[in-house]
Amino acid sequence: MTLGGLWRGLRETGRLMVGVPSYRNYVEHMAAAHPHAPVMTEAAFFRDRQEARYGGRGGGKCC
Repeated sequence: MTLGGLWRGLRETGRLMVGVPSYRNYVEHMAAAHPHAPVMTEAAFFRDRQEARYGGRGGGKCC
């Protein structure tokens, strides 16, 4: 494993520990499950997940 790969893994682990899901996993999910749907930018994804977690919209449901 490279230093860059280790850093990415640690960063992802830290984000998951505080409740921030992976943007890369989201993009991969959208490509596989919803190929014709628009994909949010990383900033929009972050705001959406924060709103879902703290804004009282009922959480992050996919479909």
